[in-house]
Amino acid sequence: MKKLILPLIAGMIPMGCQAQIPDADVQIAAAVLAAPEEKREGATVLGFNSKGELVQLIEGTNEMICLADDPNKEGFNVACYHRDLEPFMARGRVLKAEGKTPGEVFDIREREAKEGTLKMPENPTTLHVLSGPNGKYDATTGEVTSANYRYVVYIPFATSESTGLPLRPIVPGGPWIMDPGTHRAHIMITPPAQK
Repeated sequence: MKKLILPLIAGMIPMGCQAQIPDADVQIAAAVLAAPEEKREGATVLGFNSKGELVQLIEGTNEMICLADDPNKEGFNVACYHRDLEPFMARGRVLKAEGKTPGEVFDIREREAKEGTLKMPENPTTLHVLSGPNGKYDATTGEVTSANYRYVVYIPFATSESTGLPLRPIVPGGPWIMDPGTHRAHIMITPPAQK
């Protein structure tokens, strides 16, 4: 993999941010922990430069895109997703940077997906998340503590009826469908937290 640092969205982080930005290698190592082990090598990684701007830290060779932990937010949160989700994810980042509320982001992307101007995945597409409000990454050991996995499988416009999935988990960690019938319809799978 070759490292490539390009700004993605200027002004994503407010000026005057005080967080210490980890080195690119540390951000990459932590970010890919959300990906399936066999997909970590070769993933594209988006992280933060010294100005706090979201940039591409490394250009990958496979279908996974990983997001580094945001040093300006509490806890630990990294995610990896299939490249077919990038138009959806990138549009959300742009709208958030413009100051749109979560409801406005949802409505705008819903309209654009229905109009065909926002390309949504044609097949079920997975987002892997490793996060925790008290999570921490130890760059020395390469381990994360106090964080758990969550899996999200995007299936735009699917419903409970079209999938047979319930609208809430039936058993702890069981799959269910969230935002059914919308562009953001997805299967949620949240394994019980490790103790």
